[in-house]
Amino acid sequence: MKRQLRFREDGTFKIVQFADVEFSNSQAEEEINMSAMMRHILESEKPDLVVYTGDVIASGGSTDVAQLFRNAVAVPEELEIPWAVVFGNHDSEAANMTREQLHALQLAHRFSYAKPDPPHVDGVGNYVLTIHDKHNDPAAALYFLDSGSYSPLEYSRLGFYDWIRRSQINWYVDQSYQLTAQNGGQPLPSLAFFHIPLPEYNDIWDFSVCYGQRQDYGCSAPWINTGFFAAMVEMGDVMGTFVGHDHGNDFWGTLHGIRLCYGRTTRNAYLDRPFMTGARVIQLSEGVRAFDTWLHLADGSILREQPAHMPEGRKLTN
Repeated sequence: MKRQLRFREDGTFKIVQFADVEFSNSQAEEEINMSAMMRHILESEKPDLVVYTGDVIASGGSTDVAQLFRNAVAVPEELEIPWAVVFGNHDSEAANMTREQLHALQLAHRFSYAKPDPPHVDGVGNYVLTIHDKHNDPAAALYFLDSGSYSPLEYSRLGFYDWIRRSQINWYVDQSYQLTAQNGGQPLPSLAFFHIPLPEYNDIWDFSVCYGQRQDYGCSAPWINTGFFAAMVEMGDVMGTFVGHDHGNDFWGTLHGIRLCYGRTTRNAYLDRPFMTGARVIQLSEGVRAFDTWLHLADGSILREQPAHMPEGRKLTN
């Protein structure tokens, strides 16, 4: 039985987010170097949990998808650090392994903290983890949701990427209600992790002050807004969301009290200009409805202050 996630004696809980590692060839020099970088970051930060926010593997065309996944999570597994995965659009592109089989593989690992899927909920890999305090009571919550892969309505020209479905939002609301009730009616300070950014990520970049970079053309959010952000605002528990997907984006901004954050790509950003790889680090404090976050880059540097981006509005398109 896995030990319960807990705040440390100093009242902190640290998470390292790896984004878009996309393991596809364990013999490739890039992946050997990336694994070494991941190990260095984890040994330096000493986190309580590692979260992979999707595209853990680039499975298309692979003949051994299971081994790719094992390679991707090998570093925290070997260091005996709890870890968890949400899936992205590239994880289940192979014909020889389904998303469900990948999730079963995740659950079979010794230090995986993922949970079996709830019944009658869309997607694969929806679960919630609680972090307990010194009294062994839940003091914070971490939500993990499957944001899907590609738009099922692409043939109707309704975008390219998938979205969080209504059944998942209902599941989140139910979990939130239960945790709030157990906490005397006070929402637990919470974070949410998924792969594809919400449409609101484009809103904060265009209309709010953000911190960090948007090196990609935009935020590759779905064209369909199913209301997950509105549900989080209504429930009052989620303080921040963390995504990957857009390798050249690492910014964050705040909308209606929720910080919408990108990770920092752990693999090549595929840009024609320098953009160092690394990870985002998140630190919670027991009893405080807030969190700190910074970037830990491949060269060992720590980036705590990211450049401000002033809102520029949005151009109308035909």
